[in-house]
Amino acid sequence: MTRRPILLILLLMLGLTAYAEAQVPVIVQLSPSGNITSVVSALNGILLDNIPGTKIYLLNLPIPVPSALNSLLSPLENLLLGIQWAEVNSGITLPNVGQLGVLQGVSGVAPNWYQAQPTWQIMHGQDALADSRGAGVIIADLNSRVDSTHPAIASHLTGGFDFVTGKPTGYGVLNAESASFMDQPPGLLDQLTSSLLGQSTAGFLNSLNLPIASSNPAYSHGTEVAGVLAAIAPDSSIMPLRVFDDNGQTDLFSVAKAIRYAVQHGAQVINMSFGTMTNSNAIQNSITYAKSMNVTMTASAGNNNTNSPQYPAAYSGVITTAATNISDQKAWFSNYGGDVVMDAPGDNIILPYPGGLYSVVSGTSFSAPVLAGTAALIRSLRTTGTTASITGAAVNINAENPNFVNQLGFGRIDVLQAVKPN
Repeated sequence: MTRRPILLILLLMLGLTAYAEAQVPVIVQLSPSGNITSVVSALNGILLDNIPGTKIYLLNLPIPVPSALNSLLSPLENLLLGIQWAEVNSGITLPNVGQLGVLQGVSGVAPNWYQAQPTWQIMHGQDALADSRGAGVIIADLNSRVDSTHPAIASHLTGGFDFVTGKPTGYGVLNAESASFMDQPPGLLDQLTSSLLGQSTAGFLNSLNLPIASSNPAYSHGTEVAGVLAAIAPDSSIMPLRVFDDNGQTDLFSVAKAIRYAVQHGAQVINMSFGTMTNSNAIQNSITYAKSMNVTMTASAGNNNTNSPQYPAAYSGVITTAATNISDQKAWFSNYGGDVVMDAPGDNIILPYPGGLYSVVSGTSFSAPVLAGTAALIRSLRTTGTTASITGAAVNINAENPNFVNQLGFGRIDVLQAVKPN
């Protein structure tokens, strides 16, 4: 069969009538008998990458492309040449977080001083460390670049992988989709007032006499999330998987590949502090694989104050985490709804920032790793029942959230009770 009839069949299956031909990055999964060389040849495509241990491939294909390609493409079933499904390799953007400012550390103050911040005290995280510190557990975090020299993080890291610089030549991404709806611009924290941070948090920071930094370094998301993991489960090992570049961009294929990599390299917990509105076969396939390997997965619910699902948080087997404030109220930006499993503090959180600094940030990105760290504490003690231990110890916060009753999952995490035997 020639290339043109195959492309016309693809066109009809997509329901497209008007198009312009172009190179489009497409993720395909082949059946056990499918041969990628035959597929590439028949479709006149270019093989770019493969997820090890699978028959999932990334190709550039000269398929018809309408102006509204993203909204029209859907998983393709039972394609020719043994293709089980196909999807465009869409882009994903890290969420912008509400950042109030950047603070310098102080000589003589331990780098993990932020571990005792008031917002975290309500979940009894420090108390739980008497029972478990997460020893022997590897937490993989899919994120942006991490400042591996930050004194609050350096000793907590284990070997990771850079999926950004490792991308093959000609790597294709169709677009950059953003799941960011909380576009508070970063800025310096001019004053630590109770109106900004809450009286207890402001007093906590003032007591440390932290000066305000005069610079705003490069994107900090990976460093901040690693700071949460290091504080909650200090004896666990953080596997930094760089899937987002310095502009906060990645794609479906890279995320799917990184999840598989984490499982195959010994991670018992995977944290995913990002989201996309695209329901991806490739990512769901990797999530299903990780679940089958008894890996605990956490993901942020999203920052757009809606009950609309984002992925991977909406996939079965993922502990989807909404954000709360120090009063156990849903953070104003946090998503909610049926996909939420648990809640954790994510409003005005103090975390490590690149360059040995600290930041005050908000976002469900910083709630999810609280659950990942808690899972590491539990898995250091027992290998089964992790999710049940977490949900069974939840604090019901319906009374504090009358407008979101039964929309915030089981409730807010209590780390101490979660690590206790069931």
